[in-house]
Amino acid sequence: MTAEYKVIGDVAVITLTNPPVNGLGFATRIGITDGLAKANSDQAIKSIVLTGAGKAFSGGADIKEFGTPKALQEPNLLSVILSLEASAKPIVAAMHSVCMGGGLELALGCHYRIAAPGTSVALPEVKLGLIPGAGGTQRLPRVLGVETALNMIVSGEAVKSEVLASLPGQKLFDKLASSPESLMDEAVEFARSVAGKTGDALPLVRNLPCKHPQSDAYFQFAKNMVAGMSKNYPAPLKCVEAVQAATTMKFDAGMVEERRVFTALMFTPESLALRHLFVAERAASKIPDVADDTPQRTIKSVGVIGAGTMGGGISMNFLNAGVPVKILEMKQDALDRGIATIKKNYESQVKKGKLKQDKYDQRMAMLTTTLSYDDLKDCDLIIEAVFEELGVKEAVFKELDRVAKPGAILASNTSTLDVDKIAAFTKRPQDVVGMHFFSPANVMKLLEVVRGKATAKDVLATVMGVAKKIKKTAVVSGVCDGFIGNRMIEQYSRQAGFLIDEGATPQQVDKAVEKFGFAMGPFRMGDLAGNDIGWAIRKRRATERADMKYSRTADKLCELGRFGQKTGAGWYDYQAGKRDAIPSKIVLDMIDQHRKDEGITPRKISDEEIVQRLVYSLVNEGAHILEDGIASKSGDIDMVYLTGYGFPIFRGGPMHYASQVGLFNVSESMKRFAKNPRDDANFWQPAPLIQKLVAEGKSFS
Repeated sequence: MTAEYKVIGDVAVITLTNPPVNGLGFATRIGITDGLAKANSDQAIKSIVLTGAGKAFSGGADIKEFGTPKALQEPNLLSVILSLEASAKPIVAAMHSVCMGGGLELALGCHYRIAAPGTSVALPEVKLGLIPGAGGTQRLPRVLGVETALNMIVSGEAVKSEVLASLPGQKLFDKLASSPESLMDEAVEFARSVAGKTGDALPLVRNLPCKHPQSDAYFQFAKNMVAGMSKNYPAPLKCVEAVQAATTMKFDAGMVEERRVFTALMFTPESLALRHLFVAERAASKIPDVADDTPQRTIKSVGVIGAGTMGGGISMNFLNAGVPVKILEMKQDALDRGIATIKKNYESQVKKGKLKQDKYDQRMAMLTTTLSYDDLKDCDLIIEAVFEELGVKEAVFKELDRVAKPGAILASNTSTLDVDKIAAFTKRPQDVVGMHFFSPANVMKLLEVVRGKATAKDVLATVMGVAKKIKKTAVVSGVCDGFIGNRMIEQYSRQAGFLIDEGATPQQVDKAVEKFGFAMGPFRMGDLAGNDIGWAIRKRRATERADMKYSRTADKLCELGRFGQKTGAGWYDYQAGKRDAIPSKIVLDMIDQHRKDEGITPRKISDEEIVQRLVYSLVNEGAHILEDGIASKSGDIDMVYLTGYGFPIFRGGPMHYASQVGLFNVSESMKRFAKNPRDDANFWQPAPLIQKLVAEGKSFS
């Protein structure tokens, strides 16, 4: 059982005890209904309090059961709520800390509700591609009014209890407790005050009216607004329809409609993708051989080497989290430029009302600068963000080895280089780790944590904790060229080049993949990042991997000095001060001449082929990454691409998407691509892991 039953005088208290958020799993549901039966059969008990232990009343569904038959096993949540409503003795929900999803629906099934100040209240199911499925769309409008309830349901965002309690006419809370500490005493006292009420005297949310004065006009307006903002997601519009049903149908009929819509959404690709993301994001923080209780090193101050775009962005992450930062540069003018950029970024936030002046002042006060490595001697964590060249990294880490205190974590922001070689530049390889931030570092959520062969477990645990503190999604990668994200994107970029060779234009490729849902196509992405970066990698590859086949068009582009937006010309032309990608006649002529030089007769290429070759190249390389142990699970690869590379969230990441398409179908497509004489036949042999999963009828998940 994950619900505790105890008696305080004539009041029974049922406490959910399923940490961390008292998820409403099967055992918890049984505990609630057993407690109700026990309280109702005991003549000495006059009323009941329902609450949650620890840091939550209830966060809703138990994610371990989510989407499984066990979630529907009787008593399911709907049945539990019916049991609450049917109780012969009054039930008071004592809500605190977190009351979300099924937890809020549970509270709405109680006769009375008292909430602690600061309680976060939400129905966040829309973020999983669903609507509330246990009465949320039918009960919440009855206690908060249609408009407030609909805003909460469509957004999925949490609202504090004191804000809701201040709304005129709200019936969600019968009382707001004086403080979180006094909640239970006040709940028991309130339960005693309503003791003796039975039958029709007990208030039920289902019996409250649910109307809107301009119903037709309001719901049409809401549908128009929501449809425009939720292009690839069906759930938000279905939320509006379900709440509208609450205003036009009797309660029981509205419940049937809510359940019908909920069940239909459960099997949509969008919901499957969002639920996969929900689970994968939490699983990413788990490292198979590093226990959750591994002691972490104390990080009270951070040093950052390099005041450029990346170093400045990294520094802002820590300043935002209240951690003092010391930036090191070699020259004063570079340092001044870097600090000016940080100030400009913060001042822009202040101007837009996103940051208060006092917060800006606090953050800048925590930032110090230096031109000497010796001034980093007291830092707990030092991150280098210098030029991506091994010789430069060597000089930096030898200096860090000299000045850093024992136990300091030394991190490299390298995006492709060998972390083990970098660690070998020191006498403390156990303290060295990769922390690969993505640009702009103060905005992008992804942090690739690169684990060297000597990286200590407490270093890994500490860095994962630091990532959480600075609000990053951290994914652990092993050491290889490019780690997870850039190793895969190289294959994606190679395919984009082959497509150009064979007859596509940069614009067609970008449009096809953006229609699929990517934030940006490969050629626009190259222009944004700088085409010279890929050029440098290909030059290195020419000596390291002579077997790696590339299109020559990207090199020819760089030979023309077209490095992208920073030069005003890349795969596209750009006007000063604008980011609009304008198709370039120069580039199209260059591609046409390249085809003639190579003896290529261009062919018509479909958008479907473009998308499959780009996406499946990610999938095949991702499978090799899993085989090599660079990533520990396919969900980690998906998190890298969802949070760092603009892969469409509603498709769940490349590995999840491949599983949804069916690995047999993906494998057959790869075999077809391998027959293309212009492509790389060796690459398109399905990875052994894919072949194994196809043979066993399994998927990555």
